[in-house]
Amino acid sequence: MGITERREREREEVRSKIMDAARSLFTTEGYERVTMRRIGDAIEYSPTTIYHHFEDKDDLLNCLCHEDFSRLLQVFEKQPPPDDPVEWIRQLGLGYAAFGRENPNHYRFMFMTPNKFDEGHEVSMPGREAYGLLHAAVEKALEAGRFRPADPETMAQVLWASIHGAVSLLITVPPDKFPGGPAALDLVERTIDNSIRGFLAD
Repeated sequence: MGITERREREREEVRSKIMDAARSLFTTEGYERVTMRRIGDAIEYSPTTIYHHFEDKDDLLNCLCHEDFSRLLQVFEKQPPPDDPVEWIRQLGLGYAAFGRENPNHYRFMFMTPNKFDEGHEVSMPGREAYGLLHAAVEKALEAGRFRPADPETMAQVLWASIHGAVSLLITVPPDKFPGGPAALDLVERTIDNSIRGFLAD
């Protein structure tokens, strides 16, 4: 490995450490409370080092959003959508839940960090594309007559909110601490099927 390649690898390693620390701190302490100095202290780097990689805290936040939502989008795009739009919605839900459970810290940052999307911050393009796949699946289900007529935007939001609730519980509440007994092994599948069932045409 040459000097240039080694320096680039070291630069990427530092950048990755900064992003991991920022993701964790934004999630646990809230975006507004975390400073660049706080991030630097967490990984024993000076704020100047962080500014060599990111213009400011907003730039760091935007890079995190783009990277994490890109990972989610890649999960959705791993396999082509099935011909049945209802099965496509189920497939998206299962992929979403698997991503959240396999990457709990990323998920908490993406969907459970307060003040992340205040004025001046928007959902990244990959995030919009990921949600757009769900919206497209809902529209196809309506066009095929599989879903009863309703507003597709509202339907997509309801479907997302439902699976988000299940995933959030599974990554924040230990399975043996669920009220009434351990979390159902098929909680995700039942949540998805129940949400879909509420929109199915007679």
